[in-house]
Amino acid sequence: MPAAARPTLADYPFVTPITTRWSDNDIYGHVNNVVYYSYFDSAANLYLIREGGLDPAASPVIGLVVESKCEYHAPLAYPTPLRAGVRVDRLGTRAVTYGIAIFDDTDDRAAAHGHFVHVFVDRVTRTSVPIPERLRTALARIAAAATT
Repeated sequence: MPAAARPTLADYPFVTPITTRWSDNDIYGHVNNVVYYSYFDSAANLYLIREGGLDPAASPVIGLVVESKCEYHAPLAYPTPLRAGVRVDRLGTRAVTYGIAIFDDTDDRAAAHGHFVHVFVDRVTRTSVPIPERLRTALARIAAAATT
């Protein structure tokens, strides 16, 4: 992928640090591809907890991941400090699509970027429900300009 196509840190209104772990590296000496999905999930849920009041253990409405994708641009490895950028690319009635990118601590161009979709469901019945207002308001604050 050409360098110009790589997202930059400025494309993401919420940024949080990520600490890499020894176990993130694979036998090839870089962060394994599946670990990026964990970074995505952690960054988006941190935003929902901090800004939207989500209580993962007790909230009556929770988000379940139903789709995900990641594109890789540059290798990362433990013990590099990382940053995750999060934005909302699409905010629907019952679902949200996050745009997420992972950056090392010295480059504002994404080492990897992608998306995942949360569908909000009733914790007990697992049926889809409208996104609660407090979460919706928080998500709207980080919506990409094209979707607001």
